Amino acid sequence: MPDPRWETLADTLIGHSTRLQAGEAILVECFDLEDITLPRLIARKAARIGAHALIDVKDSRLMRELILRGSEPQMKLIGAFELARMQSVQAYVALRGARNVNEFSDVPAEKMNIYNTHYLKPVHFETRVKKTRWCVLRLPNASMAQQAGMSTEGFEEFYFDVCNIDYPRLARALEPLVERMERAREVEIVGPDTDLRFSIAGMPAIPCAGEMNIPDGEVFTAPVRDSVEGRIRFNTPTIYQGSSFDGVQLEFQKGRIVHADCSGGDVEKLRRILASDEGASYVGEFSLGCNPRILEPMRDILFDEKIAGSLHLTPGNAYDEADNGNRSKIHWDLVLIQREDYGGGSILFDGTPLRVNGRFIPPELQSLDPE
Repeated sequence: MPDPRWETLADTLIGHSTRLQAGEAILVECFDLEDITLPRLIARKAARIGAHALIDVKDSRLMRELILRGSEPQMKLIGAFELARMQSVQAYVALRGARNVNEFSDVPAEKMNIYNTHYLKPVHFETRVKKTRWCVLRLPNASMAQQAGMSTEGFEEFYFDVCNIDYPRLARALEPLVERMERAREVEIVGPDTDLRFSIAGMPAIPCAGEMNIPDGEVFTAPVRDSVEGRIRFNTPTIYQGSSFDGVQLEFQKGRIVHADCSGGDVEKLRRILASDEGASYVGEFSLGCNPRILEPMRDILFDEKIAGSLHLTPGNAYDEADNGNRSKIHWDLVLIQREDYGGGSILFDGTPLRVNGRFIPPELQSLDPE
């Protein structure tokens, strides 16, 4: 009999995240999974309601080989195949159990650019994100526990604690933050090596409560594209395209990144990523993380972007739900934690403090603070 915590997670994915209906098709992509309990449960529960599950099993080592050795015509063919399949489903779930988060670290930038152009952008950014009800999540394993600095058993307990929360209750708690973000015009972010300003006037604010990511807990919008001015230093380690970066620092003028640096990692690769195309040097998303049970970074963006007391700013593609017009092959969430134990800082809306040292000032938002 499956662990009841997996049953809860499967029920959330079917009933809450994808809202799967009879007669619909759901694509479940499994990456590097060591345990197939969750995809089995998803297939079983889909069948019970008269829906159709498509299960695909992928290995990151094979993906690396295809990207590294393949030609551009080959990647176009792969992209066309994957696109046709994505266009035939109404729902999508990605179950990621990466054995090695640095698997793509030695793939040359030009090869990653071919992959981004012919696979990632058309299949995921333009089709899956825009035209399906989708959810992405990691599954716990020893590698993730090691990233988090925890025992395997301890991480598994943490995983289910933060993933199997009451998402309808979280959605209600996010409503006052949505209202404040949609009323705001000017955002100011201040802190160590950070003094950044931009406009969000007229932009919608989108609450995230288990619909597209698990775990969840954020509200996102996008800056007016050309309004970002100043500098920001992110204090959360990040992995992008298989490479690790620490202490990423960005400087903006008229919305565009004019200088990028980092205290750890390959600074030239950082700059190449941010020059992948025109939109890669502009911001496509601004979000406040507020899952009160996630406190520490673990180099996994699905967890780190939800950290209580954090924000993230995203060079690259904007989402349709909060669209500032920016288009790119990349979408790189960079996280700044502003709690006192991470150096502090403030976010101001129209000159009034909204959150100071990681804790919300308005009483109606304080349920989102760390427990």
